[in-house]
Amino acid sequence: MVRRVEAPYGRNEISFMGANFVARQLDWTMTEGWGQGDQATNDWFAPAATFERRFAEMLDEVVALGFMSFDVWTAQLNWTWATPSHLTTARRLLDERGLTVPSYAGGFGGTVDEFARACAVAEAIGTGILGGGVKTALLKGHRDALVDRLVAADLRLALENHPERTPAEMLAKVGDGAGGRIGTAVDTGWYGTQGFDAAEAIRELGDHVMHVHLKDVSAVGAHDCCRYGEGVVPVRDCVAAIREIGYTGAVAVEHEPETYDPSAECAAHRELLAAWLAEPEPVGTAR
Repeated sequence: MVRRVEAPYGRNEISFMGANFVARQLDWTMTEGWGQGDQATNDWFAPAATFERRFAEMLDEVVALGFMSFDVWTAQLNWTWATPSHLTTARRLLDERGLTVPSYAGGFGGTVDEFARACAVAEAIGTGILGGGVKTALLKGHRDALVDRLVAADLRLALENHPERTPAEMLAKVGDGAGGRIGTAVDTGWYGTQGFDAAEAIRELGDHVMHVHLKDVSAVGAHDCCRYGEGVVPVRDCVAAIREIGYTGAVAVEHEPETYDPSAECAAHRELLAAWLAEPEPVGTAR
């Protein structure tokens, strides 16, 4: 069953994206790109003997930052290695802390069987959204089977904009939306990297928006994360846009620098985002 929570900031709950910790197991020195951090995180959490302690420590850090909602990243609970024991333990630890899970975030494979395993993890941790991607061959060649899995598990697939450069490209991938089962998880930072106005993307995507990863990046053409308002993404206008389209889902604070711990900045982002969401009217187009 999907867990629900009344949003404390207007209509939207604010969550912490698990992938903010991508460089955590590398002592915040990720020199070989995303794959290095992904592998180190999988290696850290996979062993059954230490999973409970390590997963609990991470969740406690998130709660200490003021978040009561956590997007579980696949590297922290991967469908490729998660056993029933991992899943039961993860759900218990989340429940003990009162943490809701807006999405299970990452990649969900390229075959129907792999996708089914990812769905099983999402079900186990009590989320209703798979936020990330599947291989094109699965989405195009086995779409009916993919949708059948989503219906059976009462899940939605929110495709993240990697490598789509525009909302038009994403809409082509979403297609007919499969009766509301397939939509998009807007990563504002990746639209910034591609040089597309992320707030405009949200407005164009409209009802297809199922989740929002609110991120700023320092420059077009690169994907170096930075504090809200210091980069090229109009983050405040993105918040206005989600209110304009009537989006009531979670907004994930996403901030994934490769060379330092982003925890304090994520807490500051949460406070800023909470203030914007609490304003009585849309905040306009200023950053």
